[in-house]
Amino acid sequence: MKQIFPSGRAPVMAALIFAVASFCPAQQSLTWDQAKAKFESANPALKADADNVDEMKAAEVTAFLRPNPSIGLASDGLQIAPHTTPGLGKHWLPLTGTQLVPSISYLHEREHKRELRLQSAKQGTQIAGSQHDDLERNLLFDLRSVFVQTLQAKAVLDLATADLAYYDKIIEISRSRFKAGDLAHIDLIRIELLRAQYEVELQSAIVDLRTAKIQLQQLLNDRTPVEQFDVTGPFDFSEELKPLDDFRQIALDQRPDLRAALESIEQAQTNHKLAIANGSADPTFASWYSYNPAFNNPFGRYTIGASVNVPLRVFDRNQGEKQRTQIDIDRNQQLTDAARAQVFSDVDSAYAEIVSSIALLKPYKAQYKDQALEVRDTVTYAYENGGASLMDFLNAQSDYRTVQLAYVQLVGSYLAAAGQLNLAVGREVIQ
Repeated sequence: MKQIFPSGRAPVMAALIFAVASFCPAQQSLTWDQAKAKFESANPALKADADNVDEMKAAEVTAFLRPNPSIGLASDGLQIAPHTTPGLGKHWLPLTGTQLVPSISYLHEREHKRELRLQSAKQGTQIAGSQHDDLERNLLFDLRSVFVQTLQAKAVLDLATADLAYYDKIIEISRSRFKAGDLAHIDLIRIELLRAQYEVELQSAIVDLRTAKIQLQQLLNDRTPVEQFDVTGPFDFSEELKPLDDFRQIALDQRPDLRAALESIEQAQTNHKLAIANGSADPTFASWYSYNPAFNNPFGRYTIGASVNVPLRVFDRNQGEKQRTQIDIDRNQQLTDAARAQVFSDVDSAYAEIVSSIALLKPYKAQYKDQALEVRDTVTYAYENGGASLMDFLNAQSDYRTVQLAYVQLVGSYLAAAGQLNLAVGREVIQ
């Protein structure tokens, strides 16, 4: 074989390659659990929605605030007629008998209005928390999908690299046969031209892998260079699968969107009670103190008074809100029924997909892959020794690549269906 570097420069080039490799940063390889933990701590959309839950929690304090008391200051005893003083005539003394009357009043909320507002606010926080869990569920599905795409792209890249390396050996065999006069020149050219297809597939696999990594880094909010970022994990399938009814029950217990719908019914019922309570009249209690020295009774100059002010409910000004909240209860009940039906639909569809994927993967793993490999190796050996035609070899190689690539795509479909089932159930039931 022809040397790539002159023999005198080989040690120098080897040292240079070793030095460059030693300065390259180590590649970051994340497992699924590590990627999931990093996503939960770094994804901006998830963190922003968590702040919304905290805002709802802070609103509970506002909902339970008491009405502030009111302080008043009144003036009494202003003189509206002139005084007559002997020797001085008439003159005005408007402030002579003025008395200041301080008072304090407080609005008392009846029918547990504050408690109902607090209860409604807490239920709103629970709904926001469930919706946050549902957002995390959907974003984790997106993360899992891109993670599986990355593993599948790596598998396709490994397959394309192995196919190109194997085909290069076939080219060397063909050249040896051509030199020995056992192969026509046109057949050798056809074999060498076919290498371009393998190069295209290899470059496409490289681009697909890089694109999947970029999408994964976006979800992780990761700024690591793509060349230093990688993921690792099993790219395989499992034949074990629980019955459909088990997944349905888990989904009914775990789905956060269904839980949020049920919590919305409770909040709507509380809001209806609050609307009824708001329709009740709230009394205002007041008390005041006054000093009036003009009284003939020397013990009656100091007075303390009290009053109760109750609005007259001539018109029920909260009637519309009562009706609206009653309708809202019915609306949320209908939405809950729709959410429950959606749960069954999602679980059943995902379950059918994963069952179909397993049924297709079983014969590939047990039979087709080995058969395709055996046919390719047998025909290649025969071609190398002149016992098989060029078309026989090309067909065997094409069949092998088709079977291997189909198996990789089916495994990717299985893992995608597993992620869809995890999404439908509400938690990871299949890794």
